[in-house]
Amino acid sequence: MTNTPGTSTTRRQLLGGLAATGAAAGLATGLGTRFAQAQSSAPLKLGFQLHRTGIGAAYGRWYERTTKAALKAVNDAGGINGRPVEVVFEDDGTDAARGPQVLDKLINQEGCELVFGPLFSNVVVATAPRAAELKIPYLVCSETHSVAAGKLNRWTLQPGITDVKSQVRAVAPFIFDKLGKKVTMIYPDYAFGYDHRDFFTQAAKEAGAEIVKLLPIPVTETSFTRYFAQIPSSTEVIYHVMVGPGVLTFVKELGEFYGANHPKLFGFIDSLEAVNIATPSLSFLEGSHFWEGDCRYAQPDETEFDKAYRKAVGVNDEGAAINDPKEISTYAHMFSCWETLYVIKAGMEAADYKGPQDRQKFVEAVEAMSDMADSLQHPQGAKRFNGKTHQVFGHQNISQVKDGKLARIERTSIDAGLYPDETDYTKMSF
Repeated sequence: MTNTPGTSTTRRQLLGGLAATGAAAGLATGLGTRFAQAQSSAPLKLGFQLHRTGIGAAYGRWYERTTKAALKAVNDAGGINGRPVEVVFEDDGTDAARGPQVLDKLINQEGCELVFGPLFSNVVVATAPRAAELKIPYLVCSETHSVAAGKLNRWTLQPGITDVKSQVRAVAPFIFDKLGKKVTMIYPDYAFGYDHRDFFTQAAKEAGAEIVKLLPIPVTETSFTRYFAQIPSSTEVIYHVMVGPGVLTFVKELGEFYGANHPKLFGFIDSLEAVNIATPSLSFLEGSHFWEGDCRYAQPDETEFDKAYRKAVGVNDEGAAINDPKEISTYAHMFSCWETLYVIKAGMEAADYKGPQDRQKFVEAVEAMSDMADSLQHPQGAKRFNGKTHQVFGHQNISQVKDGKLARIERTSIDAGLYPDETDYTKMSF
């Protein structure tokens, strides 16, 4: 297997461009001064479908910052094919109904070459058909399994973050071997939560474990204690993953309900993204475990690539904004925007992308990618892209709360998250 085509930016070039990010909202240029051969070339304009408002706003804020930082780094190193790059951000309100409208606007009004960036799976699933109708590359940062399951289309790819099925398969052995085999699952009552429900239930069956209770909770819920009362006393492990504006209330009320005498806890950090884990009311989490995509707290063995990325996106070693330590990042997920922009760069350079007439060539170039090395382009770690399923695979981190901080105790292999192909998009028509 070969390295990702087109990722030819040198470490020195990229480090030189990581000093700061753009501050403007809407159209972000991040333009540097390295376009001596491309001053007359029109910028490449990329569209970003942003959850600026709605239940995904905490993610959207950091997805925008991360993308602007990556944009500046790309432009400071010469852009794409010698052309400067612009990103147009358009808010979809984390609303599935608005998703296709946003894509339409970015393409037909703003003149963007492609669209990337959405996280919430309901928005992705609603928008992808429109991308196919318009024949627009649509690169999502979502974790949804709908891509790899073959439910979408050839224009939709997920090359910057692993999906829930891969994540669950990688961490399930730790849960069943180290924490317990009788599990109550708490998850959001929509597609993302159903992925967790289905794939963890399957993993439990394979491991001889038991799901003793399923507790789906609406993402707009504001009070959670009545759900906790339904947790069976036989529960050995509570598996929790929540999203939305009520995540802090969810975790606080879980602590209030159980106190110190709670079952073992394994959470996906979604339940605490953008939340300060050192909050006194969360002290009951001490000793519990979390999945993290990228580690919020700088680890003792943090790579030079993640250090440079952390600095570029304006995050300190505690996972908070450098300019405002009270503002906690969504560090476990936001790397996907950075890495996806670099996949776009690699794909466009491999396809010798000139304009809309090359959109199909771009998709085919991304489909041809395979191994992606741990690098400044991929600071979360090495990955393996499956061109048939349009899904990337990577390492997962299992962290434990120690002294009010998240300390990684295990990092899974890429192979631990692999599963048999469920589709082959390369055999589908464009």
